[in-house]
Amino acid sequence: MVNFTRRQVLKGGLAAGAGAAAPWIWIRKAGAAWERGSPVHPHVDDLRVVGVIDPSMTRAQDPRCCWARQEELVVSEKVWENLDRLACALTGIRQARDAWRAIFVKPPRRGWSEVVVALKINHIGRQHTRSAVLAKVCDALMALGIEPSNIHIYDACHGAGMARETPFKGLPKGVRIEETWGGSQTLTAVPEPWKGGRRKARCLKPLVNGTVDILLNIAMCKGHRRRFGGFTMTLKNHFGTFSPAPGHRSGSQDYLIAINQTPEILGSMDPRTGRILHPRQQLCIVDALWASECGPICRASHQPNALFMGVFAPAVDYQVAVGFRKRRMGWEIDTEATRRILRDFGHNEEDLPKNEWLAAA
Repeated sequence: MVNFTRRQVLKGGLAAGAGAAAPWIWIRKAGAAWERGSPVHPHVDDLRVVGVIDPSMTRAQDPRCCWARQEELVVSEKVWENLDRLACALTGIRQARDAWRAIFVKPPRRGWSEVVVALKINHIGRQHTRSAVLAKVCDALMALGIEPSNIHIYDACHGAGMARETPFKGLPKGVRIEETWGGSQTLTAVPEPWKGGRRKARCLKPLVNGTVDILLNIAMCKGHRRRFGGFTMTLKNHFGTFSPAPGHRSGSQDYLIAINQTPEILGSMDPRTGRILHPRQQLCIVDALWASECGPICRASHQPNALFMGVFAPAVDYQVAVGFRKRRMGWEIDTEATRRILRDFGHNEEDLPKNEWLAAA
């Protein structure tokens, strides 16, 4: 197992092209900005990121194969086993069932059977989430009592044709493949640094109006332009939650950082302090069973047989970019743009330990 962790300072260590304009009636008014650096998840150290590299998660090496061939090669049982191990390592809890319960936080005054979950996957180009990863996450959610019909899988930008192009197997009956889920059409306030915090952008309606209680971010491990750090993972995955159009104009990294600090992503905030009252995005996974140095449209170039997990997207992207893409794979990243990810979320490199690499079980 690959294990990146913050210094043991919390809880004693281990425990510790634009869319067409369309009018919408409901628009959230700007509230207090998120207090950068303040805790997001109540049970898990935000800066803790764990990963595993295990060749037994696939049956053979075929680095440049298509998604359908990847589905044939994935060993679902090993993927499920390793995701359980990651949940335990992330929380410092020995039993997988209890670890998942620590990761997923029920909103107040609601039963688990009422909770609505959205799974944001990346469906652009030729690289897509593997079924075994999605199925395991759905299984962990249902073990809490969440109804499969309340689990929605989407990509609001590139999800059209998802059910046809990636016929996921092994998902619990009733889980909803929403494809674009109506797209990013509802205006909502976006904070600094984008446009001085005075502008609105279009976002997925079920996130803006509060329908979704828990958001899960399941990203690919691909390259991208240097202004995004040279990669696309969990932060940029939300270019399929918010409209991606402003992110491809002037101030693109400002936009990337700003949308990931909204209540739509982070969760409800105290208007006086800017602290998170209830986290919405509660888990981030990077599916790197296959990955690429290039991106975002290209096919996979390598088969690392890797999975990464954390609760705070900036920490996940930074740690995987530096510790995995750069140091292990030898892929170039833009150092300054990558450092800014931590800095603009209220953290710095000194908060993070050196990467620790452990053997897979």
